[in-house]
Amino acid sequence: MMRKRDDEKGAVKLHSSDSQEFRVALDAIEQCQTIKNLIEDSGTESAIPLPNVHSTELARVIVYCEHLASVADLEKGGDNSDDPSPGQEVITRIRKTFTDDFIIDLSQEDVFQLIMAANYLNVKPLLDLLCGHVAKMIKGLSTEEIRQEFKIKNDFTPEEEEEVRRENQWAFD
Repeated sequence: MMRKRDDEKGAVKLHSSDSQEFRVALDAIEQCQTIKNLIEDSGTESAIPLPNVHSTELARVIVYCEHLASVADLEKGGDNSDDPSPGQEVITRIRKTFTDDFIIDLSQEDVFQLIMAANYLNVKPLLDLLCGHVAKMIKGLSTEEIRQEFKIKNDFTPEEEEEVRRENQWAFD
């Protein structure tokens, strides 16, 4: 579900680290706690530079925030107070379909870059979604398989690794 963007009224300009400009509806981008705080603190909705977020990730975060705002509108019954809110089952199905589609084609690198952006922008629902996705990726894998999957170098000596295993035996049962 794509959210309609406002023309000029209630929109915010965002500048990514690679100098791309995005115009985003205020109610959508306020899903980013960092940006919401910047707007509240400065009292302005002028262009906001985001030096730690590349345009690729920012575009994805915006899509996710627009989805969150759309779902919030659905839960309230939309902009028209005469429109009834769809049932919770419909809203749950919309959320699930969107989140499944949102993460399905992301590469491992995309997921980690998006985690960094979601963390910096403080979009907790997106961060939770992505971290849950990573948890599913490693579920059932051994320590060595996780190292191979994520290209993590084992910097422990065999003695150090054995000590960690002894100290944390509960985790290896």
